[in-house]
Amino acid sequence: MSMRRMCGGLVLFVSGALTPLLVAQQHTWRSATEAELSQALPARAPVEKERIETEMRTASGIVDEQGKVIAGVVLITAGYSADGKYSHYLIMAAPMRLAGLTLAPGKYVFGWKRVPEGLDVHLYDAATGQEKGSAIARLLPAGTRVEAFRIGPPGEHATMQIGRFGIPYTLLP
Repeated sequence: MSMRRMCGGLVLFVSGALTPLLVAQQHTWRSATEAELSQALPARAPVEKERIETEMRTASGIVDEQGKVIAGVVLITAGYSADGKYSHYLIMAAPMRLAGLTLAPGKYVFGWKRVPEGLDVHLYDAATGQEKGSAIARLLPAGTRVEAFRIGPPGEHATMQIGRFGIPYTLLP
């Protein structure tokens, strides 16, 4: 057998053996459908000791080919002890870096306050109310559609949007 043929066979063998590993590491995320969001997000979000109603028409999220979902929805907090501390509910089946804040998979709530730089967004563990950190949502470019809440798919639109403001995110392995 010629050396050229052996090397060609080795290259094909190695690339064939590595292809499943490379595909397994690569995740393709897309916008979640209304049905996927309804299945992933609760009608009443468990927040500390309460179950706060969600506004499902504001739900947004992304899903990968394995069915992992990152999604959020606006909370209807009138009459609850959230008292403006929380405005949104967020579930994450994958780790994420939101601006400089790293979040593990889990369930979170967040609220925001207007500051000169944009919105100061504070994230809390939904079950305990323990603060996990904060990030600044900055004004999005003019012409960007205003959304109550939106999570864009990774890539060009890797942004968590709140109204006219957005926080860039990165999905972590």
